[in-house]
Amino acid sequence: MVTAAALLVWRVHSVLAADQDANLTRQIHLIADDVAGGDPIQRMLRPGESTVMQILDGTGKVISSSGDIDGQPRLFFASPGATDPTLSTVTAEALDDTPYRVAALTSNSPAGPVSVYVASPTTPLTNSVTQLGTALLVGVPTMIALLALVGWWLLGKALQPVDTMGRQAAAIPGTDLHRRLEVPAAHDELGRLAETFNDLLARIEVAADRQRRFVADAAHELRTPLAALRARLEIDLRHSTAGPDVADSQRMVLGQVTRLADLVNDLLQLARMDADPQLQRRSVDLEDLVWDAVRDAREHTAPRIDTTGISPVRVLGDPATLRRVVRNLLDNARRHAHHTVTVRLSIDAASPSAAAQPGATQPTATLTVADDGLGIPTTERHRVFERFVRLDDARARDAGGAGLGLAIVADIVAAHRGRVWVEDNQPGARFHVQLPAMSEPDGDATRSRTC
Repeated sequence: MVTAAALLVWRVHSVLAADQDANLTRQIHLIADDVAGGDPIQRMLRPGESTVMQILDGTGKVISSSGDIDGQPRLFFASPGATDPTLSTVTAEALDDTPYRVAALTSNSPAGPVSVYVASPTTPLTNSVTQLGTALLVGVPTMIALLALVGWWLLGKALQPVDTMGRQAAAIPGTDLHRRLEVPAAHDELGRLAETFNDLLARIEVAADRQRRFVADAAHELRTPLAALRARLEIDLRHSTAGPDVADSQRMVLGQVTRLADLVNDLLQLARMDADPQLQRRSVDLEDLVWDAVRDAREHTAPRIDTTGISPVRVLGDPATLRRVVRNLLDNARRHAHHTVTVRLSIDAASPSAAAQPGATQPTATLTVADDGLGIPTTERHRVFERFVRLDDARARDAGGAGLGLAIVADIVAAHRGRVWVEDNQPGARFHVQLPAMSEPDGDATRSRTC
């Protein structure tokens, strides 16, 4: 556009200059004809006109001139043409140092040959070109900015379906692959792209469903023989007459079978959660689940469990899966604690909740389980809720599960529209689970049971 503007200015200047030369040529021929006819006065220019004229005799003496330069000496010295006038640009002090375009032509008068000069200022031409250049200097950037704005708007409108498709694709979670992108009504490239994405999602959904069914079926089929094997080992240990070495081997095998059974149960639980489970939601006294889990944990060799911060809390949820959350957090804390596991349960009556509408508040229940072990590095805390993740040697495989317990916790909490996170306990790790709570039960004083 800048090049086009420069070419326009050049073209306008050329046209105006050619037009000025044509006018001067026409005027000088008319005056020359009058001079040749012996009457130059009839075509003399009137005073005040911008065009001026001088007629010189053969000796260079001014014999006639227009009113504005009447009485002035010779002002033009260009060689006149015989048939066609010569054209040049001059500046004279008598003409206020203004550039003039001059046409010079020879004519034969009754008194002999004369030289005719007709000149007009180039200032109007220069002013016109300057005004045009100024207008373009202001207008072109404005036009470029306007075109850029319009282009940006049109491009945004054209790419809006792509942005919508991107947001829809980003909103599809890995556990909800049955959702699809909206296909535009127009059967264009974007519509075909949306259909291609939907076909890809359908293939991924089929593959994921097959994988989930395989894991669930395999885990389900393994549960019965593992339960029978475990029962048999427990009976043999209880009524064993073998020596200490055989009994130790049986206990070791029983421990591995128990661990394998727990792994199978974890895989089955994850498969159910991935299959979009239908939770049996009802009012649950969460503190009862916590006390039951603490009682079970204290039956094993375990660190001391501090339960002085457990308050009565009621939530709307599935009791079986919530019991699994509490048990997994306690098992994780027991494995990594050095001396003490701390359990806290509280309710906040005016805390933002993931289940509440944006800007609204809802009572939330917060379960905190902390240990005084080695803790979890800050850079690794987001990974502890991934499946089969074991961070370091401190959490050795022989001392715990297969890295599925916290992944199950994260899935169950998400299904209850809550959230789970981990912080530094200094020392150790502190896990928080936050769930939407129901109204506080009667008697909100902290209960401290003896288990």
